[in-house]
Amino acid sequence: MGCCESAFLRKPDSVQKSNYTHHLDVNNQNKRVTQTNNGPSSPSNGGKDSLAGTASSFPDFSEFSLAELKAATNNFSSDFIVSEGGEKGPNVVYKGRLQNDNNRRWIAIKKFTKSAWPDPKQFAEEARGVGNLRHKRVVNLIGYCCDGDERLLVSEYMPNDTLAKHLFHWENQTIEWAMRLRAALFMAEALDYCSSKGRPLYHDLNAYRVLFDENGDPRLSCFGFMKNSRDGKSYSTNLAYTPPEYLRNGRVTPESVIFSFGTVLLDLLSGKHIPPSHALDMIRGKNILLLMDSHLVGNFSTEEATVVFDLASQCLQYEPRERPKTKDLVTALSPLQNKLDVPSYVMLGIPKHEEGPPTPQQPLSPMGDACSRMDLTAIHQILVMTHYKDDEGTNELSFQEWTQQMRDMLEARKRGDVAFRDRDFKTAIDCYSQFIDVGTMVSPTVYARRSLCHLLCDQPDAALRDAMQAQCVYPDWSTAFYMQAVSLSKLDMQKDAADMLNEAAALEEKRQRGGR
Repeated sequence: MGCCESAFLRKPDSVQKSNYTHHLDVNNQNKRVTQTNNGPSSPSNGGKDSLAGTASSFPDFSEFSLAELKAATNNFSSDFIVSEGGEKGPNVVYKGRLQNDNNRRWIAIKKFTKSAWPDPKQFAEEARGVGNLRHKRVVNLIGYCCDGDERLLVSEYMPNDTLAKHLFHWENQTIEWAMRLRAALFMAEALDYCSSKGRPLYHDLNAYRVLFDENGDPRLSCFGFMKNSRDGKSYSTNLAYTPPEYLRNGRVTPESVIFSFGTVLLDLLSGKHIPPSHALDMIRGKNILLLMDSHLVGNFSTEEATVVFDLASQCLQYEPRERPKTKDLVTALSPLQNKLDVPSYVMLGIPKHEEGPPTPQQPLSPMGDACSRMDLTAIHQILVMTHYKDDEGTNELSFQEWTQQMRDMLEARKRGDVAFRDRDFKTAIDCYSQFIDVGTMVSPTVYARRSLCHLLCDQPDAALRDAMQAQCVYPDWSTAFYMQAVSLSKLDMQKDAADMLNEAAALEEKRQRGGR
């Protein structure tokens, strides 16, 4: 049902309180609230509590069919491969999209060989155990598949690089100090949560296991909570970084995980992969400044670095019983956090993730396709080409109205059209506002064009209001619904955006069958 029919807009120049406008008010105060699966609502960005993050809307853990996963990956095409494991952990990770998922979310699929898990029951039990974990600091496991010789795990998909690639592979950029401290804390919180849920073992913990989600927040891969194979081959890294007790008995213990966490702390401090024995000698010799990443010189706190080096030293103790617990890690790292109001994607220097509304089932027109992809440039080109052909019949003016104010009003609209065509969106907003404020003539196209201008000027609240006004002028105009869908998506209201996109597509289909 459309906005006007739902009483979202009852006055021509103001938006009534509703689900939409409640969001607009909250957003304007930078206090957007999102319900998580891990406790009460918390701010999604900004403010002191921003490091708490927000949990995804985690789907239930389930068993997938092989056909579903083949369809999601184009029959496990090599084009969808994200990473490949080594001999000690034979596996391949693919990305894909489930065809029956209305949200069209990306997933990651880890494919094992049958020799790694010959017993399907054992594999399923292990997967279900890890699937019970649900936390905002973990890349959550959402399902598995056992079909003949196939053994597959399905998790959330993380679109950004691993921590290791950010630390070791960027020649001209480096992660700033505050982001490194955040990554350390988030890892500690993930391990502490999983330990509290009876899953304290993590196999081969290293910087490559830390992934960045769409918001740039570090999250620990769930795959490490499940052995690479039934025989417990758990470490694929160089022996110099392997816990000493694992070398003695071949078993991973909770203390082994703490040792591996210490090696990652060294990575974060140094920007290099330094053997623990070498690092410990330098720490004992008070040569910690020589261990620090040279890119951080002058941009880190020596006092904070000393605390982290001391924590790394404790984690790397030869005797497992002398290493700290996961709660101790969180306690030590929490007070070091700074830049609490700066989102992770800003500190990483990556674009803010903006996902368009899910694609409806009906075939989309060029306008619908552009809106589903959040392609503002394509939307602009379509509105320029469409011009005012959809405005026919929206105005019935007297002769007096035509002769008095019409010339100035149409001149303002003409200037707006020229600015709109030339992508001078601020000028277009001013000119279209002059046209609208006179009030003698109403034009849904002007509202749609000004809505897009607001979007391109990063003003999604105003864009939504204009799109709703366009719908009130022309209640069955699909373009008005499409512009609402894009505006709602920009405001992180994905469910409402999806509803609008579906309604717009339905209106287009109805119009094609006959009638305006």
